[in-house]
Amino acid sequence: MAAVSAFLYENEGNIIDVDQHVDKEAGTFSMRVEWEVEGFKIPRNEIRSAIQSLISRFSMKIELHYSDQPARVALFVTRDNHCVYDLLSRHESGELNMEIPLIISNRLDLRSIAERFGIPFHHFPITKETKAAQEKKEIELLKAHNVGTVILARYMQILSPLMTEAFPSRIINIHHSFLPAFPGARPYHSAHKRGVKLVGATSHYVTEELDEGPIIAQGVTPVSHRDSVQDFIRKGRALEQSVLSRAVWLHLNRRTLVHGNRTTVFG
Repeated sequence: MAAVSAFLYENEGNIIDVDQHVDKEAGTFSMRVEWEVEGFKIPRNEIRSAIQSLISRFSMKIELHYSDQPARVALFVTRDNHCVYDLLSRHESGELNMEIPLIISNRLDLRSIAERFGIPFHHFPITKETKAAQEKKEIELLKAHNVGTVILARYMQILSPLMTEAFPSRIINIHHSFLPAFPGARPYHSAHKRGVKLVGATSHYVTEELDEGPIIAQGVTPVSHRDSVQDFIRKGRALEQSVLSRAVWLHLNRRTLVHGNRTTVFG
């Protein structure tokens, strides 16, 4: 921290946010530092080369991002509209600093939402036989639009390694936290029958292992015997919206670092 701070100070960099974490078990040191580039003595295109001596000295792995260059994001959807509406509304209000050049779906149900927000909609129907070919076309389309992040806004398809390898630690998913206790298509119905007292949601990066990727954000909300199945669904969907938007905000603001199958989140 001293070496990085000294580097910024010597070049008249004004630090506006800094955080660090030491993982003693993994033997790693993580740091996030944010500084103003206005008045910084080193031009943007020379910063990485200028800091190379520090990278070599401490064997660092670094990522360098600029907040005035919004991430380009693609939304993947199927039928449920609550998460995509929430993300689009937050984006429209300026809460989520990102560009959305396209929405992709395996169905046509939500085409009208894309049209309402003026975002190109691309339909890729998927079957077991066509999955590999369609995902290849999707990847080509994403790269053609310089998309760096994919958000699965209740996209009801399991991604193959072809997709996860193309966007490592850059595909964000949301699901209810009942898994694996309440799997299947009707988890809230199963949870209602068991009389659970908390409804949960988890947002994570997607890996080859289904729903086993590094966790970004989680949340819970209480339920009781007075709640109907529809109450469970209503509360669960609201929680999915808030947890997913929180995870997306953390990712867009470069506050997540992935180590193995865990995340360090500088919230």
